[in-house]
Amino acid sequence: MTAYDIIIRPIITERSMGSVADKKYVFEVAPQAGKVEIKRAVEEIFGVKVAKVNTMIVPGKAKRMGAARPGRTKEWKKAIVQLTENSKTIEMFEGMV
Repeated sequence: MTAYDIIIRPIITERSMGSVADKKYVFEVAPQAGKVEIKRAVEEIFGVKVAKVNTMIVPGKAKRMGAARPGRTKEWKKAIVQLTENSKTIEMFEGMV
């Protein structure tokens, strides 16, 4: 599995952007990826130094379209990545704060 298979997409919300000043970034990651693999993938893709990785499973929500049968959104894994103090920032998030 490559680094680009592990990091699926960045999570850009008001809450996640509030922690960018503290060098914390939020990503959707592959469900089978571990913390060590996520750390290596972020360091390889963005060229930064990672201090800590927190992960959580986000459960799917019940949804329905009109009167049709109810369904569910998918369950996914979220990673909050904390960079070291002397690490550079991730440029992709810079213009969004």
